[in-house]
Order: sequence, then C-alpha cells, then structure tokens
Amino acid sequence: MQTELSQTLGIEHAVFGFTPFPAVAAAISRAGGLGVLGAVRYTAPDDLGRDLDWIEAHTGGRPYGLDVVMPARKVEGVTEAQVEAMIPESHRRFVKDLLARHGVPELAEGQPSGWRITGWMEQVARGQLDVALDHPVRLLANALGSPPPDVVARAHDRGIRVAALAGSARHARKHRDAGIDIVVAQGYEAGGHTGEIATMVLTPEVVEAVDPLPVLAAGGIGSGEQAAAALALGAQGVWLGSLWLTTTEATLGSPALTRKLLDAGSGDTVRSRALTGKPARQLRTEWTDAWDAPDGPGTLPMPLQGLLVAEAVSRIQRYEVEPLLGTPVGQIVGRMTEERSVRAVLDDLTRGFERAVQRINRIAGRSGPS
Repeated sequence: MQTELSQTLGIEHAVFGFTPFPAVAAAISRAGGLGVLGAVRYTAPDDLGRDLDWIEAHTGGRPYGLDVVMPARKVEGVTEAQVEAMIPESHRRFVKDLLARHGVPELAEGQPSGWRITGWMEQVARGQLDVALDHPVRLLANALGSPPPDVVARAHDRGIRVAALAGSARHARKHRDAGIDIVVAQGYEAGGHTGEIATMVLTPEVVEAVDPLPVLAAGGIGSGEQAAAALALGAQGVWLGSLWLTTTEATLGSPALTRKLLDAGSGDTVRSRALTGKPARQLRTEWTDAWDAPDGPGTLPMPLQGLLVAEAVSRIQRYEVEPLLGTPVGQIVGRMTEERSVRAVLDDLTRGFERAVQRINRIAGRSGPS
C-alpha cells in the first residue's frame, strides 16, 4: 500500500490511524502505518508531553503525528469559566433530569470528571501545540478547519507537514489556500464530525479541487478493498479512526461499551450534535435520542454543548449506564465484530488491498499485480 505520500513520510503502508490512545498510535506506527494521537482530551500540557514521550519510546523511531482541534478564527481573552457561564439553566436542568431518569449515580466527592473537551478552547490547543513542537512529530492534523497561519508557519519551520479535514471541495480549497500540505476528505459515513457528502462522492471532488496536494480518504473505510477503492479515486492514503476502537491496545475502560461496538451494525449510528454541538456521528443511544427529540431543548453551539455534558458523559461512562452509553464511531462499526490487535487489523487491510488489486488486474486483462 505504497503511494508517493507514504514514501515521502517514510511509512510502509499509506494508512493514517487517528486514535485517542497512545498505545494504539504507537502500534499503528510500528505496524507500518502512521499513528496520529488525538489531543483534544488533554487539558494539561504535561500529560500530553508524557504520552508523546511514551509514543516516541515505543515506535522504534518510526514516524507518528498529533491531531489538535484549533479553530481558524482566533478568540482572545475568554476563559473556560466565562464560557461555562453562557450555558442556560434550562439546559442544565435537562441534563440533570435525563440522568435522574436513568438512575445515573453522582461522581464521588473529589473524583475527577475524566471526560473534558476543553481542548476545543484555543488557549488549551495552543499549549498542546507548544508541547508537540518539542517532539519529533511528522504530521500535525487539525480536525476543525485550517489552523491559524502562525500555527502552519511554526509547523513548517520544523519540517512538520500539516493536514486538515474537509467535508466539501469548497472547504478543501480553503485549506489549500491556507498552506495546508495534506487534505483529509472526510465523508458522511465517518465517525466524529462530518459533513453531508459521502466518501465515494467527496474524495474525487477534493482530489480534483486541490491537485497536486495529496488527499487522504476518510469515512466508511475498514477493509483493504475499501482502501484500494479510495486510492483508485485519487487519494494517496486512508485516514482511519473508528476501526481502532475495538483493538486490544485500545483502553476504552468500559467492557459494556466494547460489547456495544462489537454488536452494532452499520445502521446503528446517528449524526447528532448531542456530544459537542456540531454534527458528529456516534452510536445511537437514548442519550442521542433525547437530545434530538422535537420536545427537547435543542443542543448548544460548540464549545458550550461539550462543556455542558462533560460531567454527564463521565458519569455515564464510569458507571456503564448502557442505555445512554455511546461514543463517536462511523458506519464502519458494522465490520468491527471482534477484538483484534492493531497489527492484525493492518495485516487484514494489506491482504484485502492485494486481493482488490489482483481483481482489478484480472478485469484489465493482466496476470499479476502492477
């Protein structure tokens, strides 16, 4: 699974694996892909630095990357407390009543909430960037549009390539004009924040829009055959996130959530604003149903929604309240039917890719792989 981009980055397979788990990121890199650690849950720079040190020590010198969530528009002088104060009391009551109906226990006194997404606050993201630039990361990705120009310049000064996710050709062109090196075309099927256009349609549109910049395809890709299709559409690699959630290296911390993922079909996800305030594909649960119901209060814009539900999500996860228990995941969840190691997943991807190439060669009248 070699492309010009994978050769440039020094990786064996054109597989870019996004994950919130350091052990998964390191395993992806060791197996020949490029592991990309998601930074959004790190509120303390020291914690991120510790985990980047760990990844560096466990990749055998292979490249790895970091994914931050940094808005292109800069907002100065706003604290987390000031943002929290913008949350309406009616929404706080809605969360409290929803948890009470399902008997979700309170956190013990002094127990940390555990699930915080203040990484969406710019000052936190910039602290993460400072830490990243002190490490030999090869790729800096931004999940929320193009990073600010000074961030792109700082990364380029250190020889780090910058990637940004796009849900349309228009977004992709903005990334190109902002000096981004790699565009991730993330289709409607993907887990997390997505646009309205499916991967099969989006990928060739983005490839054409930003040519000659390399494009990675994301969304609905969980097999080597699907990866081959992405490359056939002009992508130079695949960006995979959901597929790693049920690997043995992942530390979801919830056997109940792992079971739900393994049992879910491709129709068991929903694109909802319930978690962050922006449309994000996730497991459909009674939590998402309540927020999306016509008689509900409606979700708040980012980052208010994430701050509002942070403690609630922590309580649901800690006590494994199954009707409410969910996670961002793409439609590819239907293929995630057993726990496997990261290397087993990569081996399966490469075998499937070979089968797909051989099939196309037969159709083209060739006797072997090109």
